[in-house]
Amino acid sequence: MATVQDLKRRIRSVTNTRKITKAMELVASARLRRAQSRIEEMRPYADRMLELMAITARASGSVPLPLLQRREVRRVALLPITADRGLAGAFNAQILRRTFALERQLRGEGVEVSWLVSGRKGRSTLRFRGYEVAQAWTGHSEQPEYADAQAIARRAIELYANDEVDRVVVIYNAFRSALTQEVTVRDLLPIPEQVVEGGEDETEEAAQRGDFIYEPEPEQILERLLPVYVETELYRALLESAASEQGARMTAMRNASSNAGDLISNLTLAMNRARQAEITQEILEVVAGADALTG
Repeated sequence: MATVQDLKRRIRSVTNTRKITKAMELVASARLRRAQSRIEEMRPYADRMLELMAITARASGSVPLPLLQRREVRRVALLPITADRGLAGAFNAQILRRTFALERQLRGEGVEVSWLVSGRKGRSTLRFRGYEVAQAWTGHSEQPEYADAQAIARRAIELYANDEVDRVVVIYNAFRSALTQEVTVRDLLPIPEQVVEGGEDETEEAAQRGDFIYEPEPEQILERLLPVYVETELYRALLESAASEQGARMTAMRNASSNAGDLISNLTLAMNRARQAEITQEILEVVAGADALTG
């Protein structure tokens, strides 16, 4: 049975741990608010980008651009977006679990899989499992910049344009709320047909009403817009992942603080019982000694 001193030491240790988890929860909460703000600011830009691409694609007609070409899928590049740090609950695990399930599905169909990865956790997991990683990007998971998305997009476009892969798939956590992150699997390349074709009535009406003068030709503008679209989609995925990471970390640290509080209560109760047992034992020893002297 643990002594009172042992229990006191454990209570101090758990109390110190709770202070750390509470501080991490507050930091994650502040970062989450900033990450949400960044997502809200970039969404209008992304929506306008899609609309502009749809209008320009209609004006250019059927143009055989490399990023729009579809070919038989024999090689696929998987791009999981993970965090650089842990202590975020199941944030990294659910991304990697979904990625490995997709890999098994593709290999079952006879498709060769290559790996790109964002985040230290994803890189270390893939290397631990013996996978060969074509390229990894780290150090930006909590506060991604547009330049980070550009670097990843440049490599993905290079692989696709050089026929090294026939499809690029990005897997990331989409932010829904601080408690909910949804694993999202999206084809990055080739660019989906619905992106350049549009699909919303409002976009079609805007294209029909618009009387645009293109300089240079719409084909050249579309060719320049396609890489920007890939960068924008990756930047959105990085921002969604960053917000999801902070939400998951805030929730995990809150649960840890709550569990620490429960543990402190249980240890305090055990310490009081141990102290009571020691006092009772001392009283019995005093009574026994007094009986021996009077006897």
